[in-house]
Amino acid sequence: MLGQAIWPVTLECGDLILRPVKLRDKAEWTRVRTRNAAWLEPWEASNPAGQVELPTYSGMVRVLNRQAREATALPFIITERVANQPKPVIVGQLTVSSIMWGSAMSATLGYWVDQGRAGRGIVPTAVAMATDHCFLQLGLHRMEINIRPENTASLRVVEKLGFRDEGLRPRYLHINGEWADHRSFALTSEEVPDGVLKRWLEHR
Repeated sequence: MLGQAIWPVTLECGDLILRPVKLRDKAEWTRVRTRNAAWLEPWEASNPAGQVELPTYSGMVRVLNRQAREATALPFIITERVANQPKPVIVGQLTVSSIMWGSAMSATLGYWVDQGRAGRGIVPTAVAMATDHCFLQLGLHRMEINIRPENTASLRVVEKLGFRDEGLRPRYLHINGEWADHRSFALTSEEVPDGVLKRWLEHR
């Protein structure tokens, strides 16, 4: 089956590792998310139908793993090797979603990172790793990232990686309780024949 062919996968670059999200990550993942609640809240997706019960961690993992088996998503945890730590620590999450095969061969990418590690190049490197995997290994043609216009940190990520600005999408997604404008950025495989990661590492 196609889903079995594309997942699971682990990607590495130096001390940074993208690996599948797992049920046993619950305690550490919850600590990181709780510590970053105020930092992440303005960018969190919400339900336009009103207040609904939030999914549990295990429920989230089950949904993401099902999407991975169906070859519609790649749900990565971002981890980093840190001195004096016995194993890589969780520093964020990156999901390639809405994967379309056939004539589209496209996907959308989203992410979050621990505030304490922001600004160190973790997210651009992780995005470059995931995009290269999608282009060079899976054969996808287009990667899209949608960002709130006021999210300056994320705007810097796509600027650093050379994603093309495709314009404003008014009231595109329901974020933090309201319909919010987003700017769409994209790359196609022809624009980065040698990979996004190589270009980023050479010019960072």
